[in-house]
Formats: sequence, C-alpha cells, structure tokens
Amino acid sequence: MPYWYYDKKDLQNTPSFRDGIPTETENRYRKEGARFIIDTGSKMDLGYNTVATGVVYFHRFYMFHSFRTFPRYITACCCLFLAGKVEETPKKCKDIIKVAKSLLTELKFGSFGEDPKEEVMTLERILLQTIKFDLQVEHPYGYLLKYAKCLKGDKAKLQKMVQMAWTFVNDSLCTTLCLQWEPEVIAVALMFLAGKLSKFEVMDWNGRTPKHTAWWDMFVEDITMELLEDICHQVLDLYSPQTQPSGSDSPPEVTASRASKNDKKPSVTPPTSVSPVAAAKVLPVPAITPVKNGSDLKLEPPKIDMRFTYPGYPTMPAYPPVYTAPPPTIPPPNRLPIPQGPPPPLRYAEPPPAPSRFPPVNVPPPNYFGPMAPRGPLPSRGPIPPGPLPPRPYYPPP
Repeated sequence: MPYWYYDKKDLQNTPSFRDGIPTETENRYRKEGARFIIDTGSKMDLGYNTVATGVVYFHRFYMFHSFRTFPRYITACCCLFLAGKVEETPKKCKDIIKVAKSLLTELKFGSFGEDPKEEVMTLERILLQTIKFDLQVEHPYGYLLKYAKCLKGDKAKLQKMVQMAWTFVNDSLCTTLCLQWEPEVIAVALMFLAGKLSKFEVMDWNGRTPKHTAWWDMFVEDITMELLEDICHQVLDLYSPQTQPSGSDSPPEVTASRASKNDKKPSVTPPTSVSPVAAAKVLPVPAITPVKNGSDLKLEPPKIDMRFTYPGYPTMPAYPPVYTAPPPTIPPPNRLPIPQGPPPPLRYAEPPPAPSRFPPVNVPPPNYFGPMAPRGPLPSRGPIPPGPLPPRPYYPPP
C-alpha cells in the first residue's frame, strides 16, 4: 500500500511549486478546492465521510500534479464523484456539475469546457491512477467519538468540547494535515485545542494507568506537546486575516502543443491588495456564498478543448467500426455456394389428398379401441407349436 504522509519539505516542493506557483498561492488553491467540495457535498446532502474522502483525494492528487495542468474545480467535482461511489452514497455526475455551476461564477465554470461531464469522467481515470487505486480512507471523526467516550467530567462541558473539536476537524480539511499525520494524531490534537478553548480540563478517564501522564497517552503513544501545538497552530491559521490576491481563478492551463520541458514557467506573484477573512463559527461549518465578480457584466466562458485541458494524456479510443456483410459477388468463406437450378426432389411422400372437402366428424381412427370395443380373447396369430416330446423309457442293457 502507498504511504500518504509527507514532511514539510515535501509539501513545499510540490509539482505546483516547481511549475512556478508560490507555496502561499498553492495553499489558497487547496483551501478553495476543499471548501468547494464541502459546499457541494452539503448542498447535495452527502455525509461527512463522503465529503472528507473527496477532500483527501483532492490533496493527494496535487502531490503528483500541478494546478496549472488540472483546474482545481474540475478536480474537486471528480474527487467528490469518486468519493460518493466509494462511500456508497453515489451521485450522478450531471447532478454534481449542476450544483457546481450554481456555486461558481461563469468565469470559473468556464474551465469545465464545452462538455463538463466528459471532462469529469476523463479526469476520473487519471485520479484513480494517481492515487494508485487506494480508495479506503480513515478520518478523525470516528477516533474523536471513541476517545470522547473514555473521558470523565461534566457532560455538558464534555459535549461542548466534542462539538468544537468536530468543527475543527471539518476545518482541518482545508489544510494539509491529512498529508502530514494519521487521523488518530489529528483527533487527539484537535480535542486538546477544543479543551483549551472551552476551558475543559480532563482530570480523569477510563482505563487510566500510572504510566499515562496525560489522557492522550492512552490513545497515541510518544506524542509530544510540540507536535500538538504545531497541529493546533495550522488549524488556527485558517481563522486569522490573511493577504488575499485579487484574482481567485486558477492560472491558465498549458496547452499540449506548447508544453515542453525546455519552456520557462512564468512565476505568479500575488498582488498586495488585502481583504480580511471572517472567522469561522464554532458549531456548524458556515456555508460560503460565492461572490459574483462583475455580476452586471456578461462574460463568455472560454471554450477549452478537452485534449488541451489535460496535456499529455491519451484521448479516449474511438468507437469500434461497424462490420457489414461482404458484397454479394464474393461469397463468405464459411458458407456453401447457393445451388443454381430447380430445387432437389423431396425425400418423403406427400400425404394423400382428403376424400372430401369436409372430413367426417366423430369417427375414430381404425386403431382406436374405446369403451364400446368388443371384449374377449385376442384373435390367434397362427397355429400353436407342439409341446415338448414325452421322455423315452430307459432299458438297462442285458
């Protein structure tokens, strides 16, 4: 099975970074793609496991591909489409595209091309090969509920802490924590963060032993305070105001005819405009309403050919040709030639003609023996052969 956890050096040397996209811009693209999957899944009434699985597919995909080659919104729809089938909550591709169109502006939806369904279906094969068909994903939700049942304390405060930790797990999907640590570690760290913010201190828990100095030592061994604080800071950074570039669309895709190893990739420098980000609420994940840039303008979506959207990937094979019968002048090799001339004579005698136009009614056939047939012995079929001869007398010799 592939190993899906990376250190921070690998996360800063991704294909997008080597393609000229700064790390800050790539993190913003990941956040927007994950938030788009969450909003689309919530609007389609999908479960949290399905949404989280789609986000994990999204983050794993861009560890092997660049945002310049594959637009993030098409990839997000494809990841959600595949996650629905894996988690046994399938949705039709056209329904996902319909919801995506309602959430995106015309300019952003223009990256789907003329046939959005074909774009998503084609990208699904690339996604399966990229994630190496490793479809089963574990999430911190189950571990969060499992660990919370072992804690002791005020039930109201404990419930508030678990609800806050659940919200942090939802928001952690917008980060790369799923590429850094196992779900058990993430669940413990976010429960620790929720306990600090809700002022709930765990004093006792079920299964406590003298070697357990903290409650998380019973669930995850050798976890340090520095690791917990690092995970907490990555989640808290989502709620702090950040510098947002004005253009929120993906960079232009490189066409197949111009893509070359010797081409120099241009660097993308974000502008200096600042727009603060509102802090997320604690309980439910807030639904983000897409902002329509220039709603009074009529923008024509760019028409992108599918083979230019995914450069270097082979197109789908053409439909097989329709085979027809050979021309009549050339007989097929597996058939005998049709004989010419009159038909051959019949090998059986024709039935005799009926004696009259209307055959007799209620006349039994000659071999019919009904209830009125005469009773008695059957007629003899010939003379009875004589029986055996009487034995000859035995005369002893004189």
